[in-house]
Amino acid sequence: MDGQKRIAFLAHDAVKPTLGAWAFANERALLPHQLTATGNSGRAIMDATRLEVNCLRSGTLGGDLELGALIADGRIDILIAFTDPLTARPHDVDVAPLLRIANIAQIAVALTETTADFLIRSELMTRPYARTGGAPALPAMQQKIDKRRETA
Repeated sequence: MDGQKRIAFLAHDAVKPTLGAWAFANERALLPHQLTATGNSGRAIMDATRLEVNCLRSGTLGGDLELGALIADGRIDILIAFTDPLTARPHDVDVAPLLRIANIAQIAVALTETTADFLIRSELMTRPYARTGGAPALPAMQQKIDKRRETA
């Protein structure tokens, strides 16, 4: 990862104002980074700040899938996803695949304001970071999948 991080955002409807407020409070820290978000989450950030955000489609219209593809392609370093734990949502299942691919890709993930605060204030945010563990996670995972196919 370079010193300029590629940060992705998404937020469920009930916590979009929280995401906007969090971005406002951290605007200076976010400014040097490349920001991407699902549609309405990105607009919540831009409405609350002067930050530029690359907005994908709305999450329910495929933005979550676009975000997952960016993570899988190694084009996202950090995922900040504010979910609403108190409201049942039919799109809860949309977040699980993102967390799975984020785990495989070994990117940093924040699901709460507190975790996002710790990430954004980390000394690693402004300097290059080499992920330990050798080969990138996705090719290593592909090797495991290929090995499974050979034995099947």
